[in-house]
Amino acid sequence: TAKDSRQYYPDQTLISQGLESSKHCVNLSINSIADASDQTHVYAALVVMDDISDEKRLKTTMYRYMTQELAEELLKLDDHKLGGDRKEVSVLFSDIRGYTALTESLKAEEVVRMLNDYFESMVDAIFEYKGTLDKYIGDAIMAVFGSPLPQEDHAWRAVQTALEMRRRLKEFNQQRVETNRKPLKIGIGINSDSVISGNIGSTKRMEFTSIGDGVNLGARLETASKQYGCDILISENTYRACPEQILARELDKVIVKGKTKPVSIYELVGLKSEPISEYKERIIEHYDKGRQYYLQRQFAQAMGEFGTIIEKYDKDDQASLLHLSRCQRFLQEPPKDDWDGGWKLLEK
Repeated sequence: TAKDSRQYYPDQTLISQGLESSKHCVNLSINSIADASDQTHVYAALVVMDDISDEKRLKTTMYRYMTQELAEELLKLDDHKLGGDRKEVSVLFSDIRGYTALTESLKAEEVVRMLNDYFESMVDAIFEYKGTLDKYIGDAIMAVFGSPLPQEDHAWRAVQTALEMRRRLKEFNQQRVETNRKPLKIGIGINSDSVISGNIGSTKRMEFTSIGDGVNLGARLETASKQYGCDILISENTYRACPEQILARELDKVIVKGKTKPVSIYELVGLKSEPISEYKERIIEHYDKGRQYYLQRQFAQAMGEFGTIIEKYDKDDQASLLHLSRCQRFLQEPPKDDWDGGWKLLEK
């Protein structure tokens, strides 16, 4: 029959026998060659085996770092498009707080099991919003939105991912508490900027990644989240990309190492479509007033607002405690005339 004369078997495993047996992945095509005047008279067959071993290995690797849909689109690109390019992206870094202290009393297999379960949940959140898992750095994760394929709403995707990671962590910790294990705390930093993306590394080992000041700021925001007592910090670039959708508290203006211009940073509270407690609303209101006084060099009035937060609402609000300390210092030693409200972020 016509169906039998042309047969196609994609992604088949071919085992070769010889001095060294090996396996190859092939797309197998079998076409019969018949007499033109008598199609029932088949006198030969054409067998074509297309070796797709390298392509399959590449796909398998890519599926570990991105969704299948994104990987399939990426494989359609020409190789030169992966060689290096400047792109607008959002970079997300997350890290487990107090990881060393948390794991020092655990057995090796318990640490591995915990990390595997944790990473499984967090990476699913990244993939849910079409992000790319760039790399694991110990107990930290780096994810990129907008590379290798462009995404106009990369900042919004990164923000939604961070909130989903927060939600998933809550479920993850509930299971840990139920089995008498310590809950985890994480910090997340997000920055949106122009970065260089491409295949970077040695000729023996390369990986597709992103580099540049924009990436560095994302990593520093994740670290700074400890200073400000927040689980998610975002830069002003990320905030400006989706101000109508998110509720955020402007925490500070920071000057990162190697830079002179301050960058506004925000605590990501949640989505505007989701209600927050009146308690949290009061904290944000007093904090905003305190920041206005602070930037206007009215440090005594600023202390009153930050002090109200500590006394009435949250004695452990780290951002307010930091500003109280600064105000006390500036009352004794006023800042220079050209002070723009920026504060040096010393930690990397």
